[in-house]
Amino acid sequence: MPYEAARDDAGAHPVLVRMRAIRPELRPSEQRIADLFLADPATTAGYSVAELAQRCGTSTTSVVRFCKRLGYDHVRELRNHVLRDVERETFDTAALPDVSGDIDRNDTLSDIVAKVSLAETLSLADTAKVLDTEALRASVDAITAANRVDIFGVGASSIVGLDLQRKLTRIGRTALEWSDHHAAWTSAATLQPGNVAIAVSHSGATTDTIEFLMLARRAGATTIAITNHAGAPLAGQADIVLTTAARETGFRSGALGSRIAQLMVVDCIFIGVAQSNYDRSMEALRDTFAAVHHVRASGA
Repeated sequence: MPYEAARDDAGAHPVLVRMRAIRPELRPSEQRIADLFLADPATTAGYSVAELAQRCGTSTTSVVRFCKRLGYDHVRELRNHVLRDVERETFDTAALPDVSGDIDRNDTLSDIVAKVSLAETLSLADTAKVLDTEALRASVDAITAANRVDIFGVGASSIVGLDLQRKLTRIGRTALEWSDHHAAWTSAATLQPGNVAIAVSHSGATTDTIEFLMLARRAGATTIAITNHAGAPLAGQADIVLTTAARETGFRSGALGSRIAQLMVVDCIFIGVAQSNYDRSMEALRDTFAAVHHVRASGA
């Protein structure tokens, strides 16, 4: 069974984070309700059930069902928690410029800087809230004990995987990152108990990544998924699930907030593994720094 994050009084994490996390699993009518809340949570929290239904082109029954999916018996509770989230986000971003809305064609570069920094700041803040430290500890323990770690992701997720591979290598861990899915599958099939396979996917629905983790699990390796959606197919192939809470702009293919959130999780894994054998890790970091510094100094 995958490790699951701790739950709060409404069933899980901050409600706006939960909306983003479960949105892919919702019915189209419920997705429209979620989108309305996510686009302008403060205003939407003031709507009645009937107004929500009318604005989303759906029924009051769908609104009530949406609330229950989020763990609330009454719409009033949902609205109150949304407003609480708005206050929290205001506090988290108090030092940033006051901007709203997604990036559009008329934005200035100053607007783009403000909007990107806002999305990435909130992605990090939300991920810090939802990242399950028990699952993180299990990941660190598995990697620390492993004699080999295989890592795979597609597109921007492969960059995150490469970052983890480089970090683990610097402290003397045997880590392999596969950029080609056929090579990744071949490697996964040769894994054994005592090995670890890590898959990175924001959606958790990338077929090649799911196949990699499935093959690794079948071979007996401990499998770890880093994804934004704990209910995604990738999580179903993982022994341990580490969830992010990224916010993407309309430029989703550019993987802005998701990459930042994934890198934060990767950094936590790396620090945890390094700390597990602190003296050895610090010695390895000094040696690798000295090696690079020597080559640069010699002009090679």
